[in-house]
Amino acid sequence: MKLPVVSTAGHQGKSLVIDLDQETINIHDAPGHLLGAVSWGAVIERVLISGEDARFAHCRTQPRAPLALKVRYTTPEGKQFDSLTGGIGGGGFFIESGAPLKPGTELTVEFAVPDKPLERLTAKAKVAWVRSKPERYLLFPGMGVQFIELDKKVQEELVGLVEALNRNRNPS
Repeated sequence: MKLPVVSTAGHQGKSLVIDLDQETINIHDAPGHLLGAVSWGAVIERVLISGEDARFAHCRTQPRAPLALKVRYTTPEGKQFDSLTGGIGGGGFFIESGAPLKPGTELTVEFAVPDKPLERLTAKAKVAWVRSKPERYLLFPGMGVQFIELDKKVQEELVGLVEALNRNRNPS
């Protein structure tokens, strides 16, 4: 299978050639000369070790910050679970779980932010991705959830919180 590269000016004219027999992705220049190759195993390993921030940064529209918050989530069947977040953003958060739910599962999530611990915030969310086992002994298993229904004011509060956390962690 040959895929022409057309999305970026610097790479136009090149092509990716998928070699099913060798399990490689070969890169060719415009005249068809081989520039290099990478094995599928190398691509898979690169994705697995990069961590969720790198893997999913392309699909996030809001900044994120590491923060542990207590969260209660309820499945469509009414089952409730209490857990912690591993990171938050205006578009969703990561919920630590030894038994993450399937991507696409819709949830109701309840949580409180640090400056208003008695005020329970509620949102509708869906599981966007899962990490079913720990990675590199640092990243817990769990699921990335994306808000699908969130009050605009609450989203603005979350974005402000994330900006403040990131500003304090990375002073200029």
